[in-house]
Amino acid sequence: MSSSSSDEVEERLDEIIDDIIDETYINIVEAQPSKSRTGAYIERDREIGHNQLWNDYFSEDATFPSYLFRRHFRMNKELFLCIVHRLSEHVPFFQQRRDATGRFGLSPLQKCTAAIRLLSYGSAAGVVDEYLRVGESTAISCLKHFNEGIIRLFGDEYLRRPTQEDLQRLLHIGEIRGFSGMVGSIDCMH
Repeated sequence: MSSSSSDEVEERLDEIIDDIIDETYINIVEAQPSKSRTGAYIERDREIGHNQLWNDYFSEDATFPSYLFRRHFRMNKELFLCIVHRLSEHVPFFQQRRDATGRFGLSPLQKCTAAIRLLSYGSAAGVVDEYLRVGESTAISCLKHFNEGIIRLFGDEYLRRPTQEDLQRLLHIGEIRGFSGMVGSIDCMH
């Protein structure tokens, strides 16, 4: 393959990946109906949401075992906790603060869980409200800050562009499976 041909393939691959990521993000965020603010405050008992999440997945005698954690979060618990820790250290949005009344706000665990649940299930932002006690607009904000934080903190290491060898390997695998010219599937299901 000539250098210009591989540059064209790499450029096209970059465009396709960027388009898929942009479209997925837009579908999640813009699918939320725009509502006019009524100004009514809903007490969600966010502390209960944090305690429930902790007891279900992170305590020593957690309700759900690790294989269910992996199924529910699409990653193992150690990776999840590493992500939460790094985000809460380096991204101010994920640092737990007190509100005007002196109560603690949402925990980093709740915010990251909201974002990951939206991403892993592709669900509407309002879905996380009942379990995590995170409002719809806050869930959208969690998703936005989560994506930006992951790119900033982990991008150089894990979100690198594929090398020519990576590209050839993926094209070869695709061809074996009957998808010639296809580099991969964004949802990893095929």
